Amino acid sequence: MEETQIASILKTSELYPIPQSIKLSYGTAGFRADASLLESTVYRVGILSSLRSLKLNSSTVGLMITASHNKVSDNGVKVSDPSGGMLSQEWEPFADQIANASSPKELVSLIKDFVEKKEIAIEKGGEVWLGRDTRLSGESLLRAAEIGVRSVLGSVAVDVGVLTTPQLHWMVRAKNKGLNATESDYFENLITSFKCLIGLIPVKLESSKLVLDGANGVGGLKMEVLIRSLSDIDVEIRNTGRDGGVLNEGVGADFVQKEKVVPLGFGLKDVGMRCASFDGDADRLVYFYIPSESCGGDKVELLDGDKILSLFALFIKEQLNIIGDEGKKCRLGVVQTAYANGASTDYVKEMGLEVVFAKTGVKHLHEKAEEFDVGIYFEANGHGTILFSECFLSWLVGKQKDYSEGSDKHNAVSRLVAVSNLINQAVGDALSGLLLVEVILQHMGWSVQKWNELYKDLPSKQVKVEVPDRTAVVTTSEETEALKPLGIQDAINGEIKKYQRGRAFIRPSGTEDVVRVYAEASTQEAADSLASSVAQLVKSFLGSS
Repeated sequence: MEETQIASILKTSELYPIPQSIKLSYGTAGFRADASLLESTVYRVGILSSLRSLKLNSSTVGLMITASHNKVSDNGVKVSDPSGGMLSQEWEPFADQIANASSPKELVSLIKDFVEKKEIAIEKGGEVWLGRDTRLSGESLLRAAEIGVRSVLGSVAVDVGVLTTPQLHWMVRAKNKGLNATESDYFENLITSFKCLIGLIPVKLESSKLVLDGANGVGGLKMEVLIRSLSDIDVEIRNTGRDGGVLNEGVGADFVQKEKVVPLGFGLKDVGMRCASFDGDADRLVYFYIPSESCGGDKVELLDGDKILSLFALFIKEQLNIIGDEGKKCRLGVVQTAYANGASTDYVKEMGLEVVFAKTGVKHLHEKAEEFDVGIYFEANGHGTILFSECFLSWLVGKQKDYSEGSDKHNAVSRLVAVSNLINQAVGDALSGLLLVEVILQHMGWSVQKWNELYKDLPSKQVKVEVPDRTAVVTTSEETEALKPLGIQDAINGEIKKYQRGRAFIRPSGTEDVVRVYAEASTQEAADSLASSVAQLVKSFLGSS
């Protein structure tokens, strides 16, 4: 590295000294912590983003400042690769090293070694697009990111404003594909493909109102912009953050999914209504309704990521069936984690679809989904999307020309092409996901209650067991079985056999010395009992701390 480059990093890093006694680790969510502790980290991730861009021939890289569903006093930072996907896992250890470097000198030394090892030519200059959510702390953190990016001489930082996380990922992907990549282009893409799908509905019925919980975050504000251009959807948005509500406090997809109660601002007046929740940065979506038997009006029937996946799979399978023998050649697959409810897995398998399991974490699911012509993945928390292979998309576009316009086959192919444009193939996106759910429900003529009848979730229970050393537990790559300690899986299997529709697994936490236990069975009492007995096995094999 040139002396001028070293001097630039030394000078700017002195503006952002590292806080004492804090150690951060880059995971699926990037770095997250109390916002007051993050300036030095965000500055250093700015440097990393420039280097990532340079390594990839000055492709545009994204840097997003958000802490998603965390409390409002937290913030975070994560990097989008040029594909619109998450930062390559190969670079995560480097992210950890520079975030925790104790002095400017150590920081420069780490960067210098990494640049040499990865053979990064710094002379060209990289390009990084910076986005943030609505948190007040985002503005000063964005300034730190800009300084980090520009401390790599010749690199450019472009502030693209307040966005949802999926918007930034979509824009980065579009930019690197040579497409129009502004926020307006993102909205235009959603509007055009949604209208196309609405126009292809065989029998159009009047659609009922949807009530949306915006989590007092950026998603509700962006949805307001979007629905101004859509006449075929009636949405009432609550919890936009304008009425004094606090981001993620008693609201949002994470809260509704975990607590299975209504968010603030919802109650008895909404019994039977179709409702949905975004999380804080709008990359998660869940649906819910308040059943008529809910006495206080606070308990909900939840339609989580598994139910959304099942709806998407059903619709896509229907279109492929209409296309006929050629459509059946398409390799349509579903990717879930071990935490997916067993009833959803059974439902998808009964449809004749291939189901594969991936390690917990969106990047693992995304990777597996790329192996299919059409790969659908979701976590129960509502984060997921649909991926279409370039090869299959080209085939669809060719078939649009072959089939006569207005024929059933032409309509089915056109629907699939429109879905590929509507869904955000870079990352899970609550806005595009919501529009796809809404258009499929209209297409089917279904209420939210009818959708919920696809299958009934098996009762489940999750337990955390504190242990002296979580690394003693080693699982298969799908996390469905334990390989170590030796004998524990046989013991777990022995417990599972005692329960009708029993299933259980254990996995070590990624962040704390606990082992997580998941169990499900035909009744809640049985699921609780199975979870308890598996937790006891963990304690007897590993000891308890």
